[in-house]
Amino acid sequence: MIWPLDFILLIFVVICGIAAITVKDLLSAVILLGAYSFFMALLWGEMGAMDVAFTEASVGAGVSTVFFIAAVFKTTRRSKD
Repeated sequence: MIWPLDFILLIFVVICGIAAITVKDLLSAVILLGAYSFFMALLWGEMGAMDVAFTEASVGAGVSTVFFIAAVFKTTRRSKD
């Protein structure tokens, strides 16, 4: 394991998670959650868990992001508060 790479990926994961919670636009939140899943897939892959990384990339960053985007386009994008 490469410790500086692990730390950089951890920082990106934390930033994406906090930003996805605090952003008001739903489409931006979905994109940030997709980025969160992608960085988690990179982190799993770097730790050697390739089966978990592949599942996270295909389901977390792929399919669920597409479903969330389809749901956002059927609702309003901005929150009222």
